[in-house]
Amino acid sequence: MAALPKEAIAQLKVFIHLVKTNPELLHTPDLKFFKDFLESYGGKVPEVSSQSQSQSQSSPSKKPTPAPEPKPPTPEPESEESDIELDNSGVIEPDTAEPLPEVDEAMEITEEQMDQSNEKKREAIKAYSDQEYEKAAEFYTEAIKLNPGSALLYAKRGQCYLNTNKPNACIRDCTRALVINPDCAPAYKFRGRAHRLLGNWEQAAQDLRNACKIDFDEQADEWLREVTPNARKLEEHKLKYERKRREKELQEKKERVRRAREANEAARQEAAQNMDEDMGGDFSGLGGGMGANLFNLLNDPELMQAFKDPEVAAAFQDISQNSSNYMKYLDNPKVVAVIEKMSGKYSGMAGGFPGGFPGGPPPPPSSDDTELD
Repeated sequence: MAALPKEAIAQLKVFIHLVKTNPELLHTPDLKFFKDFLESYGGKVPEVSSQSQSQSQSSPSKKPTPAPEPKPPTPEPESEESDIELDNSGVIEPDTAEPLPEVDEAMEITEEQMDQSNEKKREAIKAYSDQEYEKAAEFYTEAIKLNPGSALLYAKRGQCYLNTNKPNACIRDCTRALVINPDCAPAYKFRGRAHRLLGNWEQAAQDLRNACKIDFDEQADEWLREVTPNARKLEEHKLKYERKRREKELQEKKERVRRAREANEAARQEAAQNMDEDMGGDFSGLGGGMGANLFNLLNDPELMQAFKDPEVAAAFQDISQNSSNYMKYLDNPKVVAVIEKMSGKYSGMAGGFPGGFPGGPPPPPSSDDTELD
């Protein structure tokens, strides 16, 4: 097993001496782990003396000051699309479209069925050219029954519904067509026009853009130019408020981080103050607050660096066993420098070093004293 460094042993001896002098330290929350360790090996920790209890009761601990509750941010009124001035001329009342019957779009079609379907399709085209749109829709329905896997038949029946002011029925049929064939330009075209009749400007623009992208059509382009002003207003409106929403979320996140940092800092300061109140003022010869300062001392980077010097570590190990041994090191500038730093940095520590430096740390030897040797 690796041996502990000499400086660590010297620090441990200082700590043990401090605990022996003031066993009440073991009842502080910070040293609970050490108390549990001692008791796990059968050790007995002295109870807190009545004097210490009376002192702790006579000086009531400061209750933490509750942080002021942050004022809830004033919710911004959600912007409604009705606030935007849109040209809704030509918008009609929606129709009620019945769901499509379930069909097997992948079923095998015989040549006879295909011929019959094409015949119904020709009849539908003739009826449509005669502006008999309902009759044309019925012919397309018969053609679809014979050939349910044709996306174009659904799109053309949707066109018939479009001309009979049934935009929802048109949207239903064109959506089925796009399930069968996602690149069916007529389905996008007629569905876009149906959305325009319902005042769904963004959906209309999206469908008509797709129609022109797949197969440019002058009528589809004309319809697209008709819906673009309203669609652009809505798109810019949503982009604006989406940006505001992201900025608000970022600001709220920054505020939560700030409050968390303040709470952590307040808790840290309160814990340090409680440690100082719990541990200070009860040690023989130690100045007030020395309990908390002891841990700061052992974590001081310069002192830790000094204790890495074997000569310094050995000297303090010797002094921790018998404080009168410090006399042997009065001519050692490194040891004296450490003692001065310890006493100068922490008020009241000089007289409270384990074993006690009478009247504080000794002054470094003068040049006259060294020349006497």
